[in-house]
Amino acid sequence: MNLQPVILCGGSGTRLWPLSREQYPKQLLVLDGDSTMLQATAQRIDGSISNSGSTVLRPIIVANEDYRFITAEQMRQAGITPATIILEPAGRNTAPALTLAAMHALKSGNDPVLLVMPADHVIRDKATFRMAVARGIAHADSGKIVTFGIAADRPETGYGYIHAPGDGHDVHAPRDIKAFVEKPDPDTATKYVVSGEYFWNAGIFMMRASVWLSLLGTTRSDIVEACRIAFSDSSVDRDFLRVGAEAFMSCPADSIDYAVMEKLPAGTGVVIPLDAGWSDVGAWDALWQLGEKDSDNNMLQGDVMAIETRDTLAIAQSRLVALVGIDNAVVVETPDAILVAHKKNMQQVKDIVARLKSKGRTEANAHRKIHRPWGYYDSIDSGERFQVKRIVVNPGAALSLQMHHHRAEHWIVVHGTARVTRGEETFLVSENESTYIPLGTRHRLENCGKVALEMIEVQSGSYLGEDDIVRFDDTYGRK
Repeated sequence: MNLQPVILCGGSGTRLWPLSREQYPKQLLVLDGDSTMLQATAQRIDGSISNSGSTVLRPIIVANEDYRFITAEQMRQAGITPATIILEPAGRNTAPALTLAAMHALKSGNDPVLLVMPADHVIRDKATFRMAVARGIAHADSGKIVTFGIAADRPETGYGYIHAPGDGHDVHAPRDIKAFVEKPDPDTATKYVVSGEYFWNAGIFMMRASVWLSLLGTTRSDIVEACRIAFSDSSVDRDFLRVGAEAFMSCPADSIDYAVMEKLPAGTGVVIPLDAGWSDVGAWDALWQLGEKDSDNNMLQGDVMAIETRDTLAIAQSRLVALVGIDNAVVVETPDAILVAHKKNMQQVKDIVARLKSKGRTEANAHRKIHRPWGYYDSIDSGERFQVKRIVVNPGAALSLQMHHHRAEHWIVVHGTARVTRGEETFLVSENESTYIPLGTRHRLENCGKVALEMIEVQSGSYLGEDDIVRFDDTYGRK
């Protein structure tokens, strides 16, 4: 029997702003340990599951098109080769994402058991998680829906719950699911915890690919049909599988829980209790709970100095952050935005993001540092008719052959060697050397060396927007 990991990489994580942004969401961040949340999710399942008699296949990743290159790059850095990275032209929640993955899994001619994992959760105890997966495989192989329930140790109102009464003799034993229930009010959540019959819904599932499509076909046939059309119109683009954009954009948005789990027929669902250090890191206070703390119960990262400060989370990315006389606060500093909030107001961080969007502020969507398939650039400074960027090009990578209508560029190489195409000429520019790209001239920047190319770009002109790029040729297939 084959076990097919499926990693759902959607979502924007707005409550973790300003680290998490729409174009660089929380699953791409290092929040716990040394790996990003996406990398940690992919590393969570390995050949040790083979003790259950299953063959673990390479993961299927479903991701948003906007961050496709950084997703692929993070997998490469982790030494993981996905079976495919399916690109969603737009977010349609988890039910359509899983449907595309199930259709791809069935292409092999087999009907594997899908292990469906969100890319933005923390699970500290990988060994315990793998044992829980092994316990659930036989149930999923027999045609049941398997989910993993977290023991509810407090009346949490931010999670959905799973009602699964047990006999109380074996806390690890699978239990039949009686019902999925939505996020409760505080009094109801307290009753759930006291009863011992309810688990937090971790959003991790196992089922055969055909079982998912059959159940969804019964409850939301419109989603299945839209995904089927989109999948039939798919094409391979480098590391990615692009589904038909028009059909997928017409697909209704719905979650796995709403579309199927809350409508499961009796006897078709099983919950596996899971006590493996799980957290969805849904807000900054959740990260504070996870983190290593000092003697004053503070979690401090980066260049942070704290005096008479307690029970506080502080993260500094680019400069010194000094705290004096602060309690129960969250302070997150990035190069272009700083969040200061009381821990009790964490759910309102998303309201800040909504306000930024309504005002057309770029800080809602993107960091100052922008990742590209060839590397990244960091907008250091800007003013009227000028902009300064730090550009880093990976070894062997190249920017597109392009031209600008409204700006000229000066390039100064700080580290490495650049191969520059300017009009009809091609030449090398080494460290401490520079060149000039006149307005309207075709040009390309390449790193033909074995170390990262670092340079400073000074743009000048009447318009400096990123949409003033006319591409003539691009290694990465961008228009």
